[in-house]
Amino acid sequence: MRRPRPGEPAATGPTATARRIIRLNYGFQLLFNLLWWMPVFYAYQKAAGLSDGQIFGIQSIYYVAFCLFEIPTGLIADRIGARNCLRAGAVVMTAANLAPVVSASYTGFLVHFLAIAAGRSLTSGAASAYLYDGLRAEKCDEHYLKAEGTARALGLAAKVVCWPLVGPLMTVAHAAPYVLSAASAAGSLACAVALPRLARAGGGTGETADRANGGRRGGAFLRDAGSALRCVASSPWLALVMVQGVAIFTLSRICQVNLFQPILLDHGIGEASHGGVMAAMTVAEAVASARPQWLSRRLPPVAWVSLLSLALAGTLAAMTFGGPWAVVALLCLFAAATGFAYPVQRKLVNDAIPANAPRATLLSVESIVDRAVCALAAIAVGAYLSAGRLDALLWHSALATAVLLGAFQLLLRSGVVERDRAGAGIPAADPGTSDPTARAAPGADADGHDTGDTARLTGGGGRRPRSDT
Repeated sequence: MRRPRPGEPAATGPTATARRIIRLNYGFQLLFNLLWWMPVFYAYQKAAGLSDGQIFGIQSIYYVAFCLFEIPTGLIADRIGARNCLRAGAVVMTAANLAPVVSASYTGFLVHFLAIAAGRSLTSGAASAYLYDGLRAEKCDEHYLKAEGTARALGLAAKVVCWPLVGPLMTVAHAAPYVLSAASAAGSLACAVALPRLARAGGGTGETADRANGGRRGGAFLRDAGSALRCVASSPWLALVMVQGVAIFTLSRICQVNLFQPILLDHGIGEASHGGVMAAMTVAEAVASARPQWLSRRLPPVAWVSLLSLALAGTLAAMTFGGPWAVVALLCLFAAATGFAYPVQRKLVNDAIPANAPRATLLSVESIVDRAVCALAAIAVGAYLSAGRLDALLWHSALATAVLLGAFQLLLRSGVVERDRAGAGIPAADPGTSDPTARAAPGADADGHDTGDTARLTGGGGRRPRSDT
């Protein structure tokens, strides 16, 4: 947490209700996202008789479904309240994790991933919105940033502990990863049920206000969406920053989710070790995510995102040369680079959004673009693996990333972006800096790192701030 500025009152401890909200949020975030099957789902589906084309076809459908579900779930959250949305998402996630147990077939896994897309979309942002509104209602806003960061850290720590156990548990009960995931989701439902109803300063409850506001927002939904699209079209800087983030999101998701097991199996690393490798990657990502200040101050944030994206691409290409231990080390380096890149990229996008723009809707647009590209990438992954061309896939992914970032840098240095940033109402660069992102935004220090005020900037911009699921 940041130190108080001169003249500011010292931060006070959270109230009893705020502590309850924070603790239940920890439990919900940890259990909802604890997917025991993540390290082994590829091998599990292969054992069930699915081909590479079917497996990655399902992944492509999943990303497309997530895009589609992202559109109406914000409206749903505003109509029924964030707390009820969390409950609905937990119920859907519990059922989703049981689908492969009931039917370990193409249909069963397709239903499984479609339901996961629906469940995650329902809670995407709703948990952060509830936490932010709850702490604000208790006048404990200053604890929001720490609560969000601790919830993420606890969730990653739980994965580090649990994922190495997946292999041994599968020898006892083959369906154990999915049963345990369903049990974890059911635990998140218990946390959501125990969440207190939010009080409002003006009387009534947050959920009542949300439902009342939902009727108004329902009529304005298309207008808000149109406003967001016009904002992107009129702000080349915002569009460029979003496009730059596509490389990070696509490479990280495709490698850590879709290619993780094929890479390990291709290098002779057995299924029983996959949970341990993923746990090591999670530790690397968690440490890097918590320490963006380790990045040198000599480069602006936008340059760091480009360099880290190139590092991700280079790491993928290097995996074609190494043996088993080298590949594990490269995967951990990949995860660390991802951990550094995500918070920097997220802040760049938030800083690029004009003050009066519909922030939550714009973040949803970014999420939709990211997952749409992932859907196309998943189809390509299935085609490459079906043809036995894993090494070619890794090299082509690296080259495509280099081309994308090269085009980004050319546009960035053309001079057109700077003028459009000023025209869009986005702060210009500090005097004496050559990069338009070098200026610290409100809530950041001179290096662009979060100082604590960012919680109010990003949390208050809309009812459903985007989460990183």
